[in-house]
Amino acid sequence: MEPMTLLIVTCILFVGTHLLLSHPLRAPLAGRMGERPFQVVYSVVAIATLVMVVQAWRGMPPEPPLWAAGDGLWAFASLIVLFASILFMGSLVGNPALPAPGAAFAAQGAPRGVYAITRHPMMWGFALWALAHALVMPTGAQMVLSATIAFLALVGAAGQDVKKARLMGDAWRHWAARTSFVPFARQLSGMTPWGDTIPRPHALFGGIAVWLAATWAHGALGYMAAGIWHWIG
Repeated sequence: MEPMTLLIVTCILFVGTHLLLSHPLRAPLAGRMGERPFQVVYSVVAIATLVMVVQAWRGMPPEPPLWAAGDGLWAFASLIVLFASILFMGSLVGNPALPAPGAAFAAQGAPRGVYAITRHPMMWGFALWALAHALVMPTGAQMVLSATIAFLALVGAAGQDVKKARLMGDAWRHWAARTSFVPFARQLSGMTPWGDTIPRPHALFGGIAVWLAATWAHGALGYMAAGIWHWIG
């Protein structure tokens, strides 16, 4: 099998098994196996298919870039990753979309910080991270990988809306009515003030720390220097 074909096949397998086990097959399999055995099977399948993607990625031959990534594009991509890191860190606290015992209670609060930006900050963080990598590493293989990550994140977020509405009922529907799927959609439409989107300290400072550490590790592990290290490394 050609390297690119193998990468595409493994990415489809990774996304397909994840979506099937997260949504249509979850209830029947968990009902037959029990929740804990199902979680074990789910984790094994997810890890195995992810390893297949990584191995296919590593087996790709060198490719010429589709465009030149100059300093301006690197700066833009670095800001996208910083924003994605802030969204991700903010999503770890008080997130009704996570399978936490207090999800319904969290959904009763007023959306502030990253939740005023989007009700799926974690998923959008992953999607934006994928976009940034595609901008500065514009090869065919990177496009496939970035598209896979972004697709899984955003389709998974849409699936969360459906599942949470079923599990949480009015609590989630009221939360969804006060938030937006697309980042900043409510601010652009004039429904929510821009001041509500100011990140909380754990999101802002945690996101900056994650961004600095991750971009530093990018170069330290032998990949291209990223973030501010692209210029000062």
